[in-house]
Amino acid sequence: MASLARFPAPERDAEPPGRWADEKSLLEAVRQGDREAAEAMVERTYSAVYASLFRLCSDGDLAADLTQETYQKAWSALRGFDGRSQLFTWLYRIAYTTFLNHVRRPRRTTSLDEPYAANIADDVPAADQVLSSIEESERLRAAVLRLPDDLRFTVTAHFWGGLPVKEIAELESITTVAIRKRLHKAFSILEAMIDEESK
Repeated sequence: MASLARFPAPERDAEPPGRWADEKSLLEAVRQGDREAAEAMVERTYSAVYASLFRLCSDGDLAADLTQETYQKAWSALRGFDGRSQLFTWLYRIAYTTFLNHVRRPRRTTSLDEPYAANIADDVPAADQVLSSIEESERLRAAVLRLPDDLRFTVTAHFWGGLPVKEIAELESITTVAIRKRLHKAFSILEAMIDEESK
């Protein structure tokens, strides 16, 4: 697994106990350019964001790259974050979109034999999309990634991202009942997919 780059720990004398105890004060400090607050924000959320992306892509190096890209996008969008959802919920949505953009991005290859050869598209599916017939967890992951977008987001946010149903409902602007219906529908589809693969 890839080693995680860690931000330098803030000096203990510089941060009194209880500083940034709540997300609102932490985010306000980050918005005002407080480097220690930014480091504290990353330290509080990095491993959860990385773990969520690792579950989506099943590749440690790629998960680390996508985590860095997630935080770059978060810094750019931070002023627009209104705090209606939890910080991790907001970061998870950015991480999920970053992952989808990576999967949809056409991979380019260049011939090593010809240094000035034109780039050509690589039509081979990404490794994280290939179904593994050996490990059941990999089969399930691949099946989840084939779900329709709304169902896929709901399943991954709840089970891989650890978001409560209520927060997902707020993020998607629908009721908790609708989220539970999505989960039920996703389970039915996943069961059918896995049964079909087993035949």
